[in-house]
Amino acid sequence: MTTPSPILSVRHLTTRFRTDRGIVTAIDDVSFDLYPGETLGIVGESGCGKTVTSKSIMRLLPERTTIIDPSSQIMFEGTNLATADDRTMRRIRGDRIAMIFQEPMTSLNPVFTIGWQLDEALKYHTDLGRAARRSRAIEMLKLVEIPNAERRVDEYPHQLSGGMRQRVMIGMALCCEPDVFIADEPTTALDVTIQAQILALMENLRKRLNTAIILITHNLGVVAQVCDRVAVMYAGRVIEVGGVRRIFHDPQHPYTRALLDSIPKAGRKEHGKRLPTIEGIVPSLFDLPKGCRFADRCARCQPLCRDTEPELLPAEGVGESHLKRCHFPLSQAAPVTSASHAAMTSSPGARP
Repeated sequence: MTTPSPILSVRHLTTRFRTDRGIVTAIDDVSFDLYPGETLGIVGESGCGKTVTSKSIMRLLPERTTIIDPSSQIMFEGTNLATADDRTMRRIRGDRIAMIFQEPMTSLNPVFTIGWQLDEALKYHTDLGRAARRSRAIEMLKLVEIPNAERRVDEYPHQLSGGMRQRVMIGMALCCEPDVFIADEPTTALDVTIQAQILALMENLRKRLNTAIILITHNLGVVAQVCDRVAVMYAGRVIEVGGVRRIFHDPQHPYTRALLDSIPKAGRKEHGKRLPTIEGIVPSLFDLPKGCRFADRCARCQPLCRDTEPELLPAEGVGESHLKRCHFPLSQAAPVTSASHAAMTSSPGARP
């Protein structure tokens, strides 16, 4: 069985910002593939570069302060979105690639009805007449399971609950049946019950429309529930990519392992004990270390880690599709030196 070609291929994506303190690199050499009909999760701590990655793909960052490195490639059907002109991006954005954000109330215009805002996307990207566009808008509201769609289409955003507004945003993003759907923290502002409904809705729509999804989240429980593969980011770089089952059961990067260890687990026989934590803090983007960016927080750190930054390479013995950015991945025996022993004894939250 042949592996399908990726519908979106990101290679060496590097995005910098002009700031009062100088130019800072927000994401550095980010690479991953997205295949038709799959859901790829991008996870990591706040500030690791997840949202900047998605907005770089969509070219939604302010041009005046943003620099996308000329070596960056965001290949979509033969077009490099990193260097595409504004006309090409307007044609693709919202039609072939769509995106929703964490807080729908900031994305929906409060002075226009839901129907008007759905109609705007359809008017720009389709040749449908006015009546056909209204019918399509109602159809999309029904598709995202909004009750009384015929009435809701004429209501304003403030008349809908948070969960319904997020459904509207999903319907708006999918009204042109895009090939790629990017969801940036789509459930963070919602309660647990509504979160489950939104995730189930996205999964059903993916199966029905065969849309490839990039799900950006910090919630590993959500990743385990809906994703096929996952990319883990840290300090602006992808540090591990693999199938979701492999990542959860056999992670190769110490940071991924530490993230998983910090999740509360049902049945864990550690009543009264504190959850493991990742000691230390994420390095400043203005003062990144020379070697591995996780070195100061890693119990397996060696001199090589501080001197040389590892490349994103296939994990030995795990498979070509599983990539890691680590000199001493967890599939190898932990290096035993005085330095690593000191790190392990001083960092109770990190595990080798």
